[in-house]
Amino acid sequence: MQDTPADAGPTWHDALNQPALRGDVDLWASDPALQAHAAAAGADVGHLAGYGARIGTAEMRRLGEEANRHAPELALFDTGGRRLDEVRFHPAYHQLMQLGIGAGYAAIAYEGGKGGHASHAAMVYLTSQVEAGVCCPMTMTYAAVPALKADKALFATWVPKLTARAYDGMPRTLARKAGATLGMAMTEKQGGSDLRTNATTATPEGDLYRLEGHKWFCSAPMSDGFLTLAQAPGGLTCFLVPRWLEAGRNAIHLQRLKDKMGNRANASAEIEYHGAYAHRLGEEGAGITTIIEMVHHTRLDTALAPAGLMRAALDQAHYWARHRSVSQRILLDQPLMRQVLADLCLDWEGSLALGLHVARFFDGSSSRDRAFARLAVALAKFLNNKLCPGVISEAMECLGGMGYVEDTGMPRLYREAPLNSIWEGSGNVICLDILRTLRREPLAGEALSVELGAATGHDPAFDAALKAHMQQFPKLPDEAQVRWYCESLATLLTASVLIRNAPNEVSDAYVAARLAGRRGRVAGAMGQIDCAAVLARLGCGAE
Repeated sequence: MQDTPADAGPTWHDALNQPALRGDVDLWASDPALQAHAAAAGADVGHLAGYGARIGTAEMRRLGEEANRHAPELALFDTGGRRLDEVRFHPAYHQLMQLGIGAGYAAIAYEGGKGGHASHAAMVYLTSQVEAGVCCPMTMTYAAVPALKADKALFATWVPKLTARAYDGMPRTLARKAGATLGMAMTEKQGGSDLRTNATTATPEGDLYRLEGHKWFCSAPMSDGFLTLAQAPGGLTCFLVPRWLEAGRNAIHLQRLKDKMGNRANASAEIEYHGAYAHRLGEEGAGITTIIEMVHHTRLDTALAPAGLMRAALDQAHYWARHRSVSQRILLDQPLMRQVLADLCLDWEGSLALGLHVARFFDGSSSRDRAFARLAVALAKFLNNKLCPGVISEAMECLGGMGYVEDTGMPRLYREAPLNSIWEGSGNVICLDILRTLRREPLAGEALSVELGAATGHDPAFDAALKAHMQQFPKLPDEAQVRWYCESLATLLTASVLIRNAPNEVSDAYVAARLAGRRGRVAGAMGQIDCAAVLARLGCGAE
């Protein structure tokens, strides 16, 4: 009788028909769609290749998991009862911040290299696949730079630290830091997105102001400073509030951390100003005009982040389907699974293509470039984020019961999926902004017409869909129809970018499935497309 090894366990513990654990994944090399659309947008592909290889390692994914598992903690007082008003993070959070800031997430757009904003946008997409929570403070730091142009002295003091590629999470004055981050505190509980109802007051005191009031949402409260809105004698005004003064802590009191559904690694807080010192940024009464520059740039990131989340979910689903057998057949070889995944991939690549194409216009310098960027970033934010939760839900289902288990990372992606649609203007706000831009900025509408017209003559189905849109909306719609109008317009714009920058098989499939013919309301309920060509754009990752 053959001896059984002492350490042998029951055979039912063998992990059969289970995909192997993922090792390092080069998020650039494994993503041909990103490579193509980043190049078309004029991004620095060499820089992105290096960042994609680093951010996709198994170690970085582990840090992302730990930063979420160990949520930030609020420390209001020290043992002697003195105010601290600090948020303490797990070391994993600081390591991810170090990587992102050090790689130029907040800086690359302002360093004078080619395609700076497009390169930044691609970094948002890559980082979101690993840990979206750290994107918030880095995004706001990036977006604050153009807003600070409203004051030459503040720009000269703050921007070198915001773009220094040096992360310093210690609580100390700006002068003692090699690098800094900047957050935002606008929303108040009585008004939300209706910023003109803000009740926080600003009283002049010499060259500074004293702020008194409550902010319902302060993003990244451990930033070195915050752009905020308050009512000055001349009306609603933008201010820069440093967290530390030479004399010590500024009077910014944290009240509580928000217990959010997702985005757990990032702290969001309610705060109060109790006579906090603040620098005026821009003229009194011009607060919204001043801070809208920051909002405009954060919207670029909220347009790219959902593409990154979709990519992460689809990569997981694709990996599972490649290594899982059902009825003696690889799951990915089964027609219905291929149809579902290919359909989801159309939304993902369309979102990526549109987002990076919009980023290209942030790098432009003409009035038309700027006008189109303001309009198109809102279109991309609206459509991309409305698609994201559905894509991730279907990708989760591709894993069956395992998709609902935290180990796979799918639940974290699902909890993150609605955030960017809400942040920096929820769907209705964005649609009304689109309508307002088209009414007030003729250059934006002219540029949009040029962008749509550039894709005509290549696909009769696209041309027919564009004509149908113009017949449906011969003039700007009323408010009740604006969501229909914006969805149609954003989908047409996405198709136009894919026609110009993606393989014919991909753009043909997108137009057929999104603009022409009949289809159902769920993923996979559409006519025949070239699934192999569409799925090839997802790449293979690492075995």
